[in-house]
Amino acid sequence: MKTNPLAADLDHVLSHTDGLWEELRGGRLFITGGTGFFGCWLLESFAWANERLQLGASAVVLTRNARAFRLKAPALAENPAIQLQLGDYAEFAFPPGPFTHAIHAASELSSPATGNATELVEKMFFGTRRVLAFAKESGVKKLLFTSSGAVYGPPVAGRGLLREEDGVSALPLEPRGAYAEGKRVAELLCALAGRDPALETKIARGFAFIGPYLPLEGRLAAGNFIRDALRGGPLSVQGDGTPSRSYLYGADLAVWLWTILFRGATARPYNLGSDEAVSVLELARAVARECDPPAEVSALGRPAPGAVKDHYVPAIDRARNELGLGVFISLPEAIRRTLAWGRRQKPIS
Repeated sequence: MKTNPLAADLDHVLSHTDGLWEELRGGRLFITGGTGFFGCWLLESFAWANERLQLGASAVVLTRNARAFRLKAPALAENPAIQLQLGDYAEFAFPPGPFTHAIHAASELSSPATGNATELVEKMFFGTRRVLAFAKESGVKKLLFTSSGAVYGPPVAGRGLLREEDGVSALPLEPRGAYAEGKRVAELLCALAGRDPALETKIARGFAFIGPYLPLEGRLAAGNFIRDALRGGPLSVQGDGTPSRSYLYGADLAVWLWTILFRGATARPYNLGSDEAVSVLELARAVARECDPPAEVSALGRPAPGAVKDHYVPAIDRARNELGLGVFISLPEAIRRTLAWGRRQKPIS
């Protein structure tokens, strides 16, 4: 029997969600966005818990590209407890039969071009409304919506950790604020749906993450650094390296998502991420140190005089105090595990 390379991570998830899975025993789970970074960690941990605890649960995963998912995660795609359904989350056909739980993790790109900003907001609105309609028709008892820390808006001078009660908004009249506004209106739809005592709606505002299944091409600095490190370096920071971010490892992400779904308060948003700030340049150097020999790092930009510091780090007091969550895997260890995973995959040219 082939060993799961994420076995230690998945045991970590089980150890930190002990006792929470019983309500999923014999249940049915519906997931949108189940083939992305969040989705793969949700499915890996679901399949692991389902087998280890003999839950007898099943999951239906909405995907726009089943073939790509089978290539990306063949073991998950072949798991008998996981069924793939082709469709777009804004207009999917409702799968038949009752469901007990749902996770709406589908999303769009966070920085749309001016031309499709309207389409992005409409997609997030109508998509969330359709998922909520499905939940109501299918008898779902608990639904988790994965929102984003983008709802707090652009950097503000003097602002520290972002807190759920801050109430700051995005830039509603600018196209670059479309993603944030789309997430905010989706949160509102979930909160309103949660007024129905038959449905508990949970909200998790995601920040930045690292771990297996992280995209290595695109706009994510962590993914690009991991990619460059797997090639042996050098690592290039596209900007000046001063923005502050924080990174939660994928196994901790799964712990947080399941805990918020099972135990989170209805219509009460929880920041989802680490509160341990690191600059983008510091992250690059931390990744570079794990290369053998250590890779070179260069920042291509220079700080702009008078610019507001880009600080995108959450306060996690609410999740820590109410749900017992925390950063269980350190950033250096997260980097090592992510690189180890990458080295087991196909070579990156």
